[in-house]
Amino acid sequence: MPTLPWIKPNPAPPDTSAFVMASRFEVRSPKDVPRFFLKSLSAWGQVRKAPGALGASLEAQLFKGVFFTLSAWESRDALYTYARTEPHKSVMSGLRSTMRVSTFTFWEVPVEQLPISWKDAKRRIDEQARADAARGGRAVH
Repeated sequence: MPTLPWIKPNPAPPDTSAFVMASRFEVRSPKDVPRFFLKSLSAWGQVRKAPGALGASLEAQLFKGVFFTLSAWESRDALYTYARTEPHKSVMSGLRSTMRVSTFTFWEVPVEQLPISWKDAKRRIDEQARADAARGGRAVH
């Protein structure tokens, strides 16, 4: 299970908050895993240079077909700008058909609490997935 360690693309201004996003993606079929993994690496390369990115990590559970992302941003706008910028924009729209289910969760923390632990992020993802299921919805990306 490869995990790309937490990177810090840009310094976090002291005494500010970070906008954090954690996500879980599950592919429909084992045959989709190589494509999803390779495409996720191009998005990873983009986040390493993205304006406003304060930190990021990626975990791939290849045999399960499950991928987790964890990132921290200067603001919600910085995250959404990244998501709308190439190659991320095309990668995500191109992989939509391979996705079984996706879960996204967002929160803010003081920058002094970075990096976020995977344990905390996965707990929040699980809570969000339960809340989504209770509302009868499944977030499909």
